[in-house]
Amino acid sequence: MPDTAIFDLPEKVLQFGTGVLLRGLPDYYIDKANRRGVFNGRIVVVKSTDKGGTTDFDKQDNLYTIHSKGFENSQEINEDVICSSISRVLSAGNDWAEILEVAKSPDLQIILSNTTEVGIQLVEESIQNVPLSYPGKLLAVLYERYKAFNGAAGSGLIIVPTELIVDNGTKLKTITIELAKYNKLEPVFINWLENENSFCNSLVDRIVPGKPEKDMAAELEAKRGYIDNLHIMSETYSLWAIEGDEKVAKVLSFRNVDKGVIVTPDIELFRELKLRLLNGSHTLSCALAYLSGFETVKEAMDDEKFSSFITRLVYDEIIQSIEHKVNPYLAAEFAGKVLDRFRNPFIRHEWLSISVQYSSKMKMRIIPLILSHYQKNNMVPQYMALGFACFIRFMKVDKINDIYTGSINGMPYTVTDNQALNFHKAWEAENVNLVVKNILSDKYLWDTDLTMLPGFEEAVLHNLNKIMASGLIEFATV
Repeated sequence: MPDTAIFDLPEKVLQFGTGVLLRGLPDYYIDKANRRGVFNGRIVVVKSTDKGGTTDFDKQDNLYTIHSKGFENSQEINEDVICSSISRVLSAGNDWAEILEVAKSPDLQIILSNTTEVGIQLVEESIQNVPLSYPGKLLAVLYERYKAFNGAAGSGLIIVPTELIVDNGTKLKTITIELAKYNKLEPVFINWLENENSFCNSLVDRIVPGKPEKDMAAELEAKRGYIDNLHIMSETYSLWAIEGDEKVAKVLSFRNVDKGVIVTPDIELFRELKLRLLNGSHTLSCALAYLSGFETVKEAMDDEKFSSFITRLVYDEIIQSIEHKVNPYLAAEFAGKVLDRFRNPFIRHEWLSISVQYSSKMKMRIIPLILSHYQKNNMVPQYMALGFACFIRFMKVDKINDIYTGSINGMPYTVTDNQALNFHKAWEAENVNLVVKNILSDKYLWDTDLTMLPGFEEAVLHNLNKIMASGLIEFATV
């Protein structure tokens, strides 16, 4: 249990998002620092969506257990922490005035967010009422702070998005400024917005699947003697790389208590390694694994043929396609750790969770790899082509009661993707050849025409025809 003095610490962080990634990574680091008397600040969390409520947080005084298991240096690590970094959870829809009051606090130093990969985008909207988009909410908070401090020097904040898009801080800043101009806010505020606030690109890396399975949860609750409706599991490995200068490093003092927090002027190397080797391999193998009958990453990794596929994908194609100049030995070492983490027997990481906003992940993580592979090798990346074919098959969906649903061998699954309608329409084509051509040539989806890559359309079509003819469970494990 945390020391009771922690509950009296000032609220230094405003966090947009209640998801398990935020609660299992930045909130974990802040709790760890508070326990050591380093950061000495708590978090006000903003729940942006209407789904669910804040009841569990209220009932548990915003406390929750982080159950971490894994291996480090061949030693099993098993840790339980009752995280106490969150002070309040407020609803954007119901508590907006209270949220704006937090913006005026002299204690506030940092804004964190994780609003999924589609959260950082421009929505032209007024900030007079509760904005719908995250950039709109952020702009409203910053404008309230600007007015409260009369734009004084030093009154800005450190803003660290954790959404998994390239240059997330830079893009968030650009959108926020554009939205300020759309709202016709005064130029002196826009100058304060640009120069007094630090928008930091960041990269997060920790597998946090969420709640433990029912049987495990019951066992843990019996052992501990309490019920926790906010309980989350995570692997022991963690990384949060933040792009910032000395000013940023000073404010983010919680970096001093965990080697997983890195503040550096350039995070590109960390971003490339993580985005391509971990997220990229997850994305390219997700559909193949799920349609082959594996529910979790660990189950798939236990299959010899799938394990061989993802190993060859990582070492033979992804490492060779990384654009950033990286020592090949460093890349191989990182890749080995990634595959070991996928095999973690203590983590239940479901492929369907990985598939959320699948097309966006393909665009951000995979398309640059495919283009780079062609640039360097001028040949078809065969494992990537198979992964792409499986993705197209996974996105064969029908709309049922406003939910996009796919099916494999008679078993339905839900597809959560903003572009699901486009794939539904593409699959209305007369034959598979047209399906592949229409999807690969869609510049709206990929910002490029993938049919122009020599042999890629043919390779994807060849794989998809095999999948459609024989059923993926048989095909993917051959």
